Amino acid sequence: MRITRQTGLLLLCAVLAACGKGKEKDIDPPAELVGFSARIDVARAWSGGGGGGEEVLRLGLRPAVADGVAYVAGYGGAIEAFDLATGRAKWRYSGKLPFGGGPGIGEGLVAAGSVAGDVVALEAATGSQRWRVTVGGEVLSAPAIGGGLVVVRTVDGRVRGLRAADGSEAWNYEQPVPRLTLRGSGGPVIHGDLVLTGFDNGRVAALALASGDLLWTATVAPAKGRTEIERLVDIDSTVAVVGEDVFVVGFQGRVAMLALESGQIWWARELSSHRGLAADEDKLYVTLADSTVVALRRRDGTEVWRQAQFLNRALSAPAVNGELLAVGDFEGHVHWLDTATGAVVGRAKAGGSRISNRPVAAGDLWLVQSDSGAAHALRTRPRASG
Repeated sequence: MRITRQTGLLLLCAVLAACGKGKEKDIDPPAELVGFSARIDVARAWSGGGGGGEEVLRLGLRPAVADGVAYVAGYGGAIEAFDLATGRAKWRYSGKLPFGGGPGIGEGLVAAGSVAGDVVALEAATGSQRWRVTVGGEVLSAPAIGGGLVVVRTVDGRVRGLRAADGSEAWNYEQPVPRLTLRGSGGPVIHGDLVLTGFDNGRVAALALASGDLLWTATVAPAKGRTEIERLVDIDSTVAVVGEDVFVVGFQGRVAMLALESGQIWWARELSSHRGLAADEDKLYVTLADSTVVALRRRDGTEVWRQAQFLNRALSAPAVNGELLAVGDFEGHVHWLDTATGAVVGRAKAGGSRISNRPVAAGDLWLVQSDSGAAHALRTRPRASG
């Protein structure tokens, strides 16, 4: 059976504890925060949103930024637009939908999906609704928009291409879903004329954007073990595409680099993550299942550094911007690391609720959305010496 929303978090905790403790029954406590030498100053620029949250549902809600505007969707049913620089509200849409994934932005649209299986598309400039359709499965990741389509991944293993004009279905593609999976799904990525996404069976697929035809599929993490829990190999994080390379990581599986054209695996390392990864010109950064953060050399997967100060603090996927890497934790802290060394260089409390989803970098601003639904914009500055 598939993990339900009520039991998903409990099973996730049990799995993480089992992986970290072997046969021990006690769950490791989260690491205490320790002092560090600050190299950046952090100030709150603005806060907004708060249109409802639900910490037990493991939703895929995080801000999206385009053209100087930040868009935020909440489980309570609201999608809001804010001026990125000032936080001034521009418009608010209230559809009374329990949003679970998004928002996605592109081609003048803002789109989000709900845990009830609805997808709504709004005009980015005004917030007016263009269309609303039912897709038949929970949406726990942001839709991708491009090529005249809104591409949606649902937890039933389907990817659907919806026409941006009216929401009608242009195509759909499906991968089988194992009997037991973690709650969550990696969002689709549009890259040129391709759609790429991972699945709960440990596979990554590349589809033709226009038609949904399968171009290639690759098994990143084959299921191993005798029990259903041991065989969990979900790819619940969004893949990263850099140039002609695709980077992906799975739970109880591997982090790997694939060829964009063919899906051939160039290198792979045994690592486990259900949060995700980020990439820059030289390195790949991964938040592991135990909240260790690891930096790998992009070209061959060689480990560059490992930061283990945050064990069991339920870190989010990382976000990278220049020399800084940011992650959120279960107490609402945002931590900044030096991308060269992994040293902690900054910290701020965004709110009192867990930050499950990746921060968003926009210039010197970092946007995070807590699981309670509130969005916060934090500004970082280099600390003056002396």
